[in-house]
Amino acid sequence: MRTFRPFPQQNTRIGLLGVAFDENSSYMRGAALAPQRIREAFFCDSSNQWTEDETYLGADSIFADAGDITPSQADMPIETEQAAGRLYEAGLKVMAFGGDHSVTYPLVKAAAKAHPNLSILHFDAHPDLYDNFDDNPHSHASPFARIMEAGLAKRLVQVGIRTINGHQREQANRFGVEVLTMKNWQDVFNINFDSPLYITFDMDCLDPAFAPGISHWEPGGLSTREALSVIQSLQANIIGADVVELNPTRDPLNMTEMVAAKVFKEIVAKMLMR
Repeated sequence: MRTFRPFPQQNTRIGLLGVAFDENSSYMRGAALAPQRIREAFFCDSSNQWTEDETYLGADSIFADAGDITPSQADMPIETEQAAGRLYEAGLKVMAFGGDHSVTYPLVKAAAKAHPNLSILHFDAHPDLYDNFDDNPHSHASPFARIMEAGLAKRLVQVGIRTINGHQREQANRFGVEVLTMKNWQDVFNINFDSPLYITFDMDCLDPAFAPGISHWEPGGLSTREALSVIQSLQANIIGADVVELNPTRDPLNMTEMVAAKVFKEIVAKMLMR
């Protein structure tokens, strides 16, 4: 099977990292299997390694892959932050594959150390702003509460939200989160960011008709085309990103992993523009 070149490499631009972890999932396990499946989908012969803006991602000068970490629940935050930090310290932008969404908190901690004054664009069906979900403050339902209370981002914009409740609305107001719900869906193709941008893409932002290989099926989401168009419209210096919550155990015919690989490719194309 074809693979990315291992980290470290000279004169590369994007560091890859898999976080094979799903112990903070509140409903269903399986996301720990995703990192390798996204890599396999990227190299699948049913597609190619070109992006829609005709950027070729097969060149040796683009990727250095640090492989997967498989941390315990207790060690995940520090191991993930350190693994991502090594890539930033090498001067790379970072693309990570989860894993459940709890991995985003340490990934953003590493990004914020390398790039202060960070902004975040968050694609998701859920705001993930619970202060303490099911007695687990590090649940995959809580990473953005931890991120915002730690002051790691000056701005958080959420796209695709369709499950917000009273507590999370209070949290959003508390932290000044810009929540773009699907109920009030509008043209979001002119969002501007004046600081380094981190993108976190939870696969369940998409309607399950487009991405059934997820743990939480929430109808009424974005189409694949809508999500890609938001990414492609961005004018920002994207310094880091993650794709999370792909659950291969729920993925008929491996179709959702191909969507995840497509999202990965289009985010990287925007990363390479700066």
